[in-house]
Amino acid sequence: MPSIEISGPASTDASKVLTREALAFVAELQAKFGPVRATLLDNRNKRDREIASGKTYGLLPETEAVRTAAWKVAAAAPDLDRRHVEITGPTDRKMVINALGSGADVFMADFEDSLSPTWDNVVSGQANLMEAVRRTLSFTSPEGKAYTLGGKLATLVVRPRGWHMTEKHATLGGQPVSASLFDFGLYFFHNAAELIKRGSGPYFYLPKMESHLEARLWNEVFVAAQTALGVPQGSVRATVLIETLPAAFEMEEILYELRDHAAGLNAGRWDYLFSAIKKLRDQPGLAIPERSQLLMTVPFMRAYTERLVATCHRRGAHAIGGMAPFIPSRKNPEINTAALAKVRDDKQREVGDGFDGTWVAHPDLVPTAAEVFTAALGDKPNQKSRLRDDVKVVDSEIMDLRVADGKITEPGLRNNVSVALQYIASWLSGNGAAAIFNLMEDAATAEISRGQLWFWIHRGGKLDDGRAITGALYRAIRDDESAKLTGLPTASHLPAAIKILDELVESETFADFLTTPAYQLLA
Repeated sequence: MPSIEISGPASTDASKVLTREALAFVAELQAKFGPVRATLLDNRNKRDREIASGKTYGLLPETEAVRTAAWKVAAAAPDLDRRHVEITGPTDRKMVINALGSGADVFMADFEDSLSPTWDNVVSGQANLMEAVRRTLSFTSPEGKAYTLGGKLATLVVRPRGWHMTEKHATLGGQPVSASLFDFGLYFFHNAAELIKRGSGPYFYLPKMESHLEARLWNEVFVAAQTALGVPQGSVRATVLIETLPAAFEMEEILYELRDHAAGLNAGRWDYLFSAIKKLRDQPGLAIPERSQLLMTVPFMRAYTERLVATCHRRGAHAIGGMAPFIPSRKNPEINTAALAKVRDDKQREVGDGFDGTWVAHPDLVPTAAEVFTAALGDKPNQKSRLRDDVKVVDSEIMDLRVADGKITEPGLRNNVSVALQYIASWLSGNGAAAIFNLMEDAATAEISRGQLWFWIHRGGKLDDGRAITGALYRAIRDDESAKLTGLPTASHLPAAIKILDELVESETFADFLTTPAYQLLA
């Protein structure tokens, strides 16, 4: 087997993480599954071309037998049965410690949307998780404050990067290694046996999938990895984020392909909105209002989430709700009061719809979310027995993005430009979880912002005052908003952020992911 070549800069954690044995394990995964991954990514492009030429999304005729058959996913792992509140965030030391001790049931340690994949972030993140699994992780801030792991900790779940991403600092045969296999392989190699010994297991969140065939590939990776390391089959548990429009029509098939390892589905709301815009951008008559109006209560989002809950419970899987991104203000209690009321309403809607748990982005939101789910479920770890047989979602409801009284205001347009610029500059500086306007923004919200900007410019968007949204208007607002950001710590990255955003929104071609071109500029 050829060796993986590492070209990343020196890292203090490299000797612990990038061992010869661990890299050999990743190389085996890449050699075996890398070609299949490439074929599946080609399939995405083929399907996109079919949709552009008039074909529509819908339930797959060829998998009807799966949807009508009686089957269930594997029983929940004991420490993944209660998932009322899940907190998410990147894998830096302070975040990992605070999240594990936040009182949440689950911590999703993220190598994807909330992590800027600098080489140091990727390698040190793996080292931090190795120490977290072994309960040895600690951190001392520059001010001298010490952080350590306490007694009761959240169950650790790891999100590797999506199938579309590569790790440019690791190559096999001259080709970049799949970032998914790199992140998964290193974490699994170093921690699977240790987690099992401690009564847990190697648990994962799987992002950005577009088909059940991509889920099948993950399942094959799990089987091969467990076999190679002598880990009992079924030790892996995976929750899939339904955050692409195509996946909304293959939920049952995705669970079926992963049924021996499946833990549930998650309503990845922000990426899902971006995917809906991206996939349906050429649909005749499509109108997309500003982000503030794309709420979970609009019809097409209700259809998507209700189908998710019904699908999960019919198959014995957990249904996990969406993110509450609010960051409490230390200076303005009025902002907190209003925001927490919205968080409470959102979580009450989710638990009322049948979700078994939900996501938050900040430890201060854990008590509010936990209170809502405890009030509804009491001591029950979940409500999977609530089958939601009343749900009768049809495909056309998911495809219809119309929003009553939808509009685009100048403040909404400006917010998109500012959020995108701030986030891209933050990401280029090495921070993928950026606090912007009291919200924890990650790549998904930046994608929505630039996706809407592209759509409005290229598909005839108009402001509510009648002005057309043109490239010239975009550039004028971009100049205004970027001038307000020159005092930020990330200001040195603003020129590059402007260049990236300009290329994304002004090009006639819609780029699949902003992180793809931005990654080439990442140190």
